[in-house]
Amino acid sequence: MLNLLWTCFFVLGFIAALVQSLFLGNPEIWTEMTNQLFSAATGAFQLALNLTGMLCLWLGLLKIAEKSGLTELLAKALRPLFKIIMPEVPADSPAIGSMVMNMAANILGLDNAATPMGLKAMEQLQEINKHKTEASNAQIMFIVINASAITVLPISILMYRHLQGATNPAAVFIPILLATTCSSIAGFLAVAFKQKLHIFSKTVLFYLLAVIGLVGLICTYFYFLPSEAKIKYSEICGNALILSFITFFLLFGAYKKLNLYETFISGAKEGFQIAVQIIPYLVAMLAAIAVLRYSGVLDGLVWLVGKGIAALGINTDFVPALPTALMKPLSGNGARAMMIETMQTYGADSFPAFVASTIQGSTETTFYVIALYFGAVKISKTRHALPCALFADFVGITASIILAYIFY
Repeated sequence: MLNLLWTCFFVLGFIAALVQSLFLGNPEIWTEMTNQLFSAATGAFQLALNLTGMLCLWLGLLKIAEKSGLTELLAKALRPLFKIIMPEVPADSPAIGSMVMNMAANILGLDNAATPMGLKAMEQLQEINKHKTEASNAQIMFIVINASAITVLPISILMYRHLQGATNPAAVFIPILLATTCSSIAGFLAVAFKQKLHIFSKTVLFYLLAVIGLVGLICTYFYFLPSEAKIKYSEICGNALILSFITFFLLFGAYKKLNLYETFISGAKEGFQIAVQIIPYLVAMLAAIAVLRYSGVLDGLVWLVGKGIAALGINTDFVPALPTALMKPLSGNGARAMMIETMQTYGADSFPAFVASTIQGSTETTFYVIALYFGAVKISKTRHALPCALFADFVGITASIILAYIFY
């Protein structure tokens, strides 16, 4: 499916450019699209280069956690759940510890830590994958959960709203948390249904209720914080958690009498190798997305959706936020730009800006995540990973719109 979509991005972009140049009086579209195509290819390389430092840092720290037995301790807490949702993964596999740490980092909004840990988990899952060019069930489950991960601290979104002059920038915090929870649960259930997993058990219910309870507690606590303290609290918590992670890893490793420096260097070398491997996959995906975006296909799709919704007699106040929704699965930077543009056009305190901000925090950038994670282990056949991840995106975006009407 990924192969078909990748090809369609270029073909649809070409057709849209042809229509604009021949019938809409915009022959400059060819120059614009070509420039953006080359820019995307260069940007993909730069992105991988920028990611190298973070990969080296966090994979070095993860190596300390592995050698000290910390990941094994964390894995024990979720081993009963993984036994059900990833039955082919051995109970003693180090991948479980890496996945747990990745999910924890995602939940806490620590993207720069989550990605390296997630890439390491994919490598460890690949070691037990019998078909090296085809995604295993466990890898698909991990990817979909990762692409729709619950984010407790959407710091960047709150900061953008603050910079654009929103009266209460943190007003979107609870809607984002609820929307991303819906997205994660939907993605998990979609994969479980496709893989025929026996998830209707006390064990799965226990963990599911634990997640819902945690989200409820966070929403309640954040709701009663003073408005002016919410952004500052989120930012301080995020930075404090990063340094707490690092310090805890080092102290635990020291307690286990590891040579911390040499262990760190050993893990950091793996980060550099991964960064080199993902470059072709990022170039391929980001180039195709650039062609689709700058050809006007997305603008046309937003116009059609808006007309269809109006014809059904449904309230269309959220339609100006749809560019963010359509861009979110394709490009994180593109979706962020659309969100900011919506704020600037309609006002940071407007309903479209509220919807766009909620959508921005509801899901991950699906195509980027799939290209990055599968590219790192050279998997070309992604099976049902993309449909399930896109379903999670759809649920997250739909929930964002509904929640915006409730909370705005």
